[in-house]
Formats: sequence, C-alpha cells, structure tokens
Amino acid sequence: MKLLLTSAGISNTSIHNALVELLGKPISEASALFIPTAIYGIRNGSNIVRQVIRGSLGDPFCELDWKSLGILELTALPSIKQELWVPMLLETDALLVGGGDCQYLSYWMKQSGLTDLLPSLLRKTVYVGLSAGSMIMTSYGTTYGNHTLPSETDKSLGLLDFALHPHLDHPWFPDNSLANLEKLAATLSVPSYAIDDQTAIKVIDDNVEIVSEGNWKLFDPQ
Repeated sequence: MKLLLTSAGISNTSIHNALVELLGKPISEASALFIPTAIYGIRNGSNIVRQVIRGSLGDPFCELDWKSLGILELTALPSIKQELWVPMLLETDALLVGGGDCQYLSYWMKQSGLTDLLPSLLRKTVYVGLSAGSMIMTSYGTTYGNHTLPSETDKSLGLLDFALHPHLDHPWFPDNSLANLEKLAATLSVPSYAIDDQTAIKVIDDNVEIVSEGNWKLFDPQ
C-alpha cells in the first residue's frame, strides 16, 4: 500500500520528492487518473473541478506534467460495465483523489466498487489524496451536508487507524486553529494528525512518515 495524503496538493519540493519516490519514476513518465467526485458535494463544485484540473486553484495536483491524465467520475461507474474502466484503473500509476465532502466521496467509493478494488490496486498504484480525498482513507471524515445521502452513511473508509485534519491555520478555514483541532482530537479514540498545506503524510504499508516544510501536530488519544 502506497499513499500520499496531502492537505492541498503537491505544494513544495519535499512533497514532490515523496511522490516521485512512491511512483518509482519521474512524474513525466507516470499516468494518473483524477477522481473529482467529492468536489460535487460542496458549493460551486463544478467550477472548482475545472480550476483544480487547470491548476488555477490550490497547489499543483492534476497539473504536474503527468505523462497522461484522465478523469474517473465515480457516480458514473455503477451504470458502466466494469470491463470499460477497471483495466484502465489497473494500468494507472497514480490515483489523484480530490477534496470536498468526505461522506459523499465515501458513499460513491463504495457504490462504484472502487473500495473493493483498493486492496489489490494499491499494491502498485500510488493513492494521492487532497483534503477530503486524504481524510477518507483514515478513521475520520467530515461532511458539508449538501447531498441527500442517508444520514448513517460512513464519512470515511477507515483503512488507516488514525485521523487526519488538513488545512491547519488556513485563513479560508477559521475553525482549523491548532486549539480547535486539539479539542476535536480529544473526542476521538485514535491518534490525530493536524497538518497545514505544506505538509503531507506518506504511508508505505504500515510505515507512516510526515513530509513537511510547514507545521503539523500529532495528538494522541488520552
């Protein structure tokens, strides 16, 4: 399993180097698929998707000089025969999973069948998350509530036994102060990482490593 869980994308040289290390080759020689699904769960989502793809919003993510870049929309997959998209997925070097609404993304990860494929897929494919795309792999997720999913829908997949709180001290997210995130972490039964947009978490199987040129904090449960 190879994961790079970012707050806002490939925001600095250290995170860029970590991605190259996980890929085992230059980004210009690697193929990627972008999953925008979570973004549709927030206001103005369709415009944000366009900006993320073009690289005009946030840090580099899709616009990284990939050898090839495709889009995999999870909401479409249940109505498409798997032989049309599973082979493409299995041949991809990196899966870029965008931010937005964790609950919406988690639901469609399961409905599309992608969750069932992840254990075998992540033996060779690098999972690169951005914000909610990172959070759903952990034991904690959030929701904006701009959807009609059943209230009991899981907010994360829980593949990792820690929580991730991105955008530490970001001006767009005034509730994400260190003090507030510490209070939130105290309510959880698993360790919590609060990371800013210059920080990522690299996971290789059971090994967890912080990659940062910014600020982060680990909160252990009491």
